[in-house]
Amino acid sequence: MPDELLPPDGPVIVFDGICVLCNGWVRFLLKHAREGRYRFAAMQTDAGRALLVGHGLDPDDPASFLLVDSERAWTDSDAIQRVLTGLGGAWRLAGVIAWVPRFVRDPVYRWIARNRYRLFGTTACHVPTEEERARFL
Repeated sequence: MPDELLPPDGPVIVFDGICVLCNGWVRFLLKHAREGRYRFAAMQTDAGRALLVGHGLDPDDPASFLLVDSERAWTDSDAIQRVLTGLGGAWRLAGVIAWVPRFVRDPVYRWIARNRYRLFGTTACHVPTEEERARFL
């Protein structure tokens, strides 16, 4: 992975800034990852687009969730499972997601991703509070 794509201050999550489901996911993580474990980049920003392109994803048609950490880039259900287990505590139980074969869980994830606007709607990008602002690229 090129050095400029390595997250300098912890794992980075690239999310769809206008998706209601995705914004809800970010709000959930802001609440539950209080120690600031994750940083965020909306795919509509220069930083988000660069991370998507740098990891082989189309920034104009992203059907994948992207988590970039010091080890590698994670997508789809692997990324979701890794983020949840990274919260620690009882959230580590999300590791059971890995027991479901990827050929089953990733198509389910991609179907939801492709239909997210129709199922959940769209909204304006989440505007971070002053204390949250440092966690956004």
